[in-house]
Amino acid sequence: MSGKKKKSQRDLDEAPRETTVEFLSSLAAAAVKIAFVLTFIVHAFEIPSSSMENALLIGDHVLVNRFQFAPKTAWAGPLLPYRAVKRGDVIVFLHPDAQYTGMYVVKRIMGVPGDRIHLRNGVVYRNGEALNEPYVLRDQDSPLDLYRNNFPAVAPADPNISPRWEAELPSHIQGDDLVVPAGHYFAMGDHRGVSLDSRYWGFIPQENIVGSPMFIYWSFETPDDQYLKTGAADRVGFMGHVMLHFFDETRWRRTLRVVK
Repeated sequence: MSGKKKKSQRDLDEAPRETTVEFLSSLAAAAVKIAFVLTFIVHAFEIPSSSMENALLIGDHVLVNRFQFAPKTAWAGPLLPYRAVKRGDVIVFLHPDAQYTGMYVVKRIMGVPGDRIHLRNGVVYRNGEALNEPYVLRDQDSPLDLYRNNFPAVAPADPNISPRWEAELPSHIQGDDLVVPAGHYFAMGDHRGVSLDSRYWGFIPQENIVGSPMFIYWSFETPDDQYLKTGAADRVGFMGHVMLHFFDETRWRRTLRVVK
């Protein structure tokens, strides 16, 4: 019995140890895999505005599934959970208006191709049925904002409306409804009184959709106008603020919260 133990110990002592080169090679391989995931499968995105409160707050940092709504490919098809965009999905997409080229936006899908949409007194009707939307925040709703609350019945009269959309809008109206065309989606923010969305700049083309936020990996208390401060001094100043207040201004309770 003791001989077997000695033999096992001798075998263990004689086992080849990982060299420094092999260790560094393993680290490099792991780094490549992580870089691949971060580049092609997920996308890190920071919420810049309050238009999706309370689902998403300014300063929430989310990981976005880039493959979920992408066209299927032969090599990855069996591995990744592809599906079509559905009503109620929260999506990240590139702004469809040319003056905001390159800007990422997050909203909730309200209409898919073929759906008929209209609002009356702030209530969304889809295909003739009023929607029950428990996620909507109405703390800044105003009955005086007729275009926002009675879309598309009230003629556009708002500086936030895209001129392109103002000209295009009538061609998509049938009766009381806006009809969503093929290959496009109609989206709105949950914070209805402040959200600038498809009512103001039109439909989202399928190809503009980046993906769906999966979960919040970090959330930090951020001023409402921080996304407008793009200067180097402003950026450095805010980074310094984050470093000083990382622990006391991080919203720890939101960490790993699933977006829905």
